[in-house]
Amino acid sequence: MDWDYLRYIRALAIGGTLAKAGELLGVHQTTVLRRLDQMEESLGVQFFERNRDGLQLTPVGETAFREADRLAVAMENLERKLVGQDSAPVGKVRLAAEDATLNALLSPILADLVREFPDIELEVLTDNDVANLSHREADLTLRCDNKPQATLDGERIAAVESAVYGAARYCRRNRQMDIENDPEACVWIVPDETFSHLATGRWYRKHLKNAQSLIRCNSLQSMHSLACAGAGLAVLPCYLGEGAKELRRLSDPLEGESVDLWLHVSQDTQQMARVRIVMEFLVDRLQGLESTIEISGSL
Repeated sequence: MDWDYLRYIRALAIGGTLAKAGELLGVHQTTVLRRLDQMEESLGVQFFERNRDGLQLTPVGETAFREADRLAVAMENLERKLVGQDSAPVGKVRLAAEDATLNALLSPILADLVREFPDIELEVLTDNDVANLSHREADLTLRCDNKPQATLDGERIAAVESAVYGAARYCRRNRQMDIENDPEACVWIVPDETFSHLATGRWYRKHLKNAQSLIRCNSLQSMHSLACAGAGLAVLPCYLGEGAKELRRLSDPLEGESVDLWLHVSQDTQQMARVRIVMEFLVDRLQGLESTIEISGSL
């Protein structure tokens, strides 16, 4: 079997149409169609079903695509290991971070980074939980983790504190609310079960066990946006809540609910000059924000 066949099968499966596969491969769609016909004729199998909406993988095609995807990742990892012998601070660096962390902490730092090191190609991978990005290995990962795996290398940035926040408009509508003694009477914006990287689960279970008015979100960014809009109260990381002019902090940092923020580095690429440079830059700048991340003292 021609190894190039797998490259075309992967592009067709990802693109879904001949035209999009051609864009991924850098060839015209007629070339893609010709190669697909050649593949299926030479092997005597059908990789795709053609329909009005595009191409649909057959069972044989799904098997081929899984292997093609696996090989593509292996080849990319090999290339990155080989390039790791290069000492020049140029090339691609992949950084994974949660959406909220990128918006509240990382964006201005990354803007300075690319100005200072214009030859570094930065690729930023975001999700509401960086655990969801495991299918694309990152060189650097910024995440909250109180118990990082022993096999992970990295630098601790700070302890992320959380507190109760509410918009001024919500507070005006609910002047009689008593968060300390009757929190369940309020509307609360809470995380759903799909993301559990926040260290606030115990507080929710203790104080909101019987709460009736809940808005559940599958991302921290959504919780922050709804709180700013006055939809309800939310327990948010202090770096996120303090930075929003619409929000008021309504409690001290929650005792025992902090979580460490780490910048982890891939063992495969940590010796690359460009990865080391980016990591050192981020660690220095993020640790400089420690007072913003670690809110202390009473209201």
